Amino acid sequence: MNRHQLLRSLHETIEPRTYLETGVNRGASMALTRVPSIGVDPEFRVVSELQADVHLARTTSDEFFARPRPLAHLPVPVVDLAFVDGMHLAEYALRDFLAIERFTLPTSVVVIDDMLPRTVEMANRQRTTLGWTGDVYKVADALRRLRPDLLVLDVDTHPTGTCVVLFPDARRDGVLEGYDEWVATEAVRPDPQPVPEAVLERTQAFDPEVLMESPGWRRLADLRGSSRPGDDADVREAFSDLVGAASARVG
Repeated sequence: MNRHQLLRSLHETIEPRTYLETGVNRGASMALTRVPSIGVDPEFRVVSELQADVHLARTTSDEFFARPRPLAHLPVPVVDLAFVDGMHLAEYALRDFLAIERFTLPTSVVVIDDMLPRTVEMANRQRTTLGWTGDVYKVADALRRLRPDLLVLDVDTHPTGTCVVLFPDARRDGVLEGYDEWVATEAVRPDPQPVPEAVLERTQAFDPEVLMESPGWRRLADLRGSSRPGDDADVREAFSDLVGAASARVG
């Protein structure tokens, strides 16, 4: 299963009311949505047919989320499903996640692309290969350490892997304690990057088809109606199987 097949499966299963992505490029992932959506990319070149009510913002994600009402296009100011696929640098991807989290419910799902490089060269901050992930893989480890309240799941999608993040908390208002130190000591480092073997070999990653077998996905639409920021007990219970499986893989 590739990243677009995973996204399609999530669209069909969790039935989001809204969708947002950073890094639109040619529009292949945006073409999957059928609900009011926002795409953010300073240099998009959309060639795919879009079949939803889509607002395309030709700007950087930092500038977009600094606007007074960035989600004004959506019928509700909530992002039910998001896809982060912008700059292939760890600090940019993490900032995108934190910005999106400000507009989530505990039932929201955030997918981050390019999380599992196959080689050290693919993970260079300066692009030297045709297939390039940059060092976005660092985001998963940062979230697991600095935000243990989140469920961060590596997914073995073709070709460059993805990461699914569950249980976001909008009450944090985009603030991550330890972010500046992480950028200074871990995110911005000279190439080649010290990519962990578990990332290169995908030993902790979920098979995407197995991941989507969790009964929690189909419960999200019902839970969404009663969900409030910080009220995630029912969502955690719905995904108790994935919580246990993730703990076993990482721990």
